Amino acid sequence: MEHKIAVIGDTDFVMPFSALGLDTYPVGRIASDITETAEKIIDAKYALVVVAENIAPIAEEVFSDYEDAPTPCIVVVPFPTESAGYATQALAEVLKMATGINILQNN
Repeated sequence: MEHKIAVIGDTDFVMPFSALGLDTYPVGRIASDITETAEKIIDAKYALVVVAENIAPIAEEVFSDYEDAPTPCIVVVPFPTESAGYATQALAEVLKMATGINILQNN
């Protein structure tokens, strides 16, 4: 079984992934475009979806229905110029689900 990988974000974010041969979905900042593209990705049955942090809060509307499913695995990656901590928070939630503890907790 072939496992496909999708990458969604703005053009600057997806370009390096395109060079690696991954399926890329460049989007702007219009919420309806982001959610429509996220729905296309879900329909295409990708195993892994890489999401740019700056569009993740909007795409979460679609992807949140798949948080407990084994696929697609949705990974939020910090956006280099606009990191707001969303990616770290999303990673902490996934790690807490996997381990049962909050290993990224600030002490």
